[in-house]
Amino acid sequence: MAGTSEQMERADAREQRRGQRGRKAVVAAAFGNVLEWYDFAVYGFLATTIGHHFFPSDSEAAALIATFAVFGVGFIVRPLGGIVIGWIADRRGRKYALLLTLFAMAISTTVIGLIPSAASIGLWAPLLLLVARLVQGFSTGGEWGGSTAFMVEWAPAHRRGFFGSFQQSSVALGLLLGSAVVAVLGGLLGEAAMSDWGWRIPFLMGAVLGPVGLYIRRDVDESPAYEAAMAAGDTHFEATAVEPTALSIGRAARAFGFTTLWTVAYYVMLAYMPTFLQQHAGLSSTQSLWSNTIGLCVLVVAAPLMGALSDRWGRRPLLLGSCAAFFVLAWPLFTLVVASQAMVIVIAVQCLFALMIAMFSGPGPAAIAEMFPTRSRSLWMSTGYSLAVAVFGGFAPLIATVLIDGTGMVTSPTWYLMAAALLSGTVVLQMKETARSELR
Repeated sequence: MAGTSEQMERADAREQRRGQRGRKAVVAAAFGNVLEWYDFAVYGFLATTIGHHFFPSDSEAAALIATFAVFGVGFIVRPLGGIVIGWIADRRGRKYALLLTLFAMAISTTVIGLIPSAASIGLWAPLLLLVARLVQGFSTGGEWGGSTAFMVEWAPAHRRGFFGSFQQSSVALGLLLGSAVVAVLGGLLGEAAMSDWGWRIPFLMGAVLGPVGLYIRRDVDESPAYEAAMAAGDTHFEATAVEPTALSIGRAARAFGFTTLWTVAYYVMLAYMPTFLQQHAGLSSTQSLWSNTIGLCVLVVAAPLMGALSDRWGRRPLLLGSCAAFFVLAWPLFTLVVASQAMVIVIAVQCLFALMIAMFSGPGPAAIAEMFPTRSRSLWMSTGYSLAVAVFGGFAPLIATVLIDGTGMVTSPTWYLMAAALLSGTVVLQMKETARSELR
């Protein structure tokens, strides 16, 4: 009996140590994710000002379209980043890949804050901006898959939805930090100073925040699932005989369709919305950013709750609920915002949209990670996800702007949201429930 008791105590101690290491790993991945997405999102929040400095034009719509085109170009290389850094993550480890992505993001963001305007250096200004955005996109493409795999692989079997939700909560927190920083600076400096030189400050903060994230991520352990796969000799390169490439491509295609609403909702509602509110809802730049910030606060809190609920109820009910909500409510909610021209209505609508996004993004990381085996999870998950983001999400602000400009209907971006909801809903309906399955 004594021996059994000692064995149980040792097992409990091992489980406790694993839990502590897991929480530390998730915090490190989430913190770096916050900084990564802060850096990437600030561009979207300052789109109008960037257009003025880098794409001067007699037409505000033309300058804005050029600005969002460069925003979208950053997404074109995301699949490349997902493939290259996903390959590295499967070969060298999740931790190594996450350090690489954070370093690249910190450098490229700082560069954007230092580029002179087109008035000073002419065509070189938009070209340098384009290069910096390409590096940002490459980094972000690898960051998403690496951090998602890392968090889900560290999670206890019955809490993968909750652990994985912090990937999306930290993305939202990064967007929130970017939105809040821009809003605070706009309030402190005023519209004129912010437009003249203050817009550079949020980008230059990347030079300070990046090293902090690198320091925190450096001191974490590799995920147990990855270590077990490596110990068994089950690396990505040895997996092809066990799992044909065609099967992995099929899973990546499913991840592509699964991600469509996820990415369109994020980039229409959280990156494009401040611009939309300024142009069509009668809000000032600062008001629109504060409204966006409040919606992001709701998303940060709601995503882990939805992830935890998916561990209890399953992934599919919440995912399908989100698809249905966007298909039914997108148009009436946009119509209400435009008709009311009232700050309180805008905030209420953005909070509701945040809850709808949380229903998908809470269980989403666990659901997409559970599609793939550990041996090839980072590569193929990143590939499917990043391709969807590049095709549907990165150009969402541009598509929304072109739809309004072409149709004359300010609610036309909702067509894009509804189509995305229909596609992702169809994919989710065909998925098996994986909340209670073992992680392969």
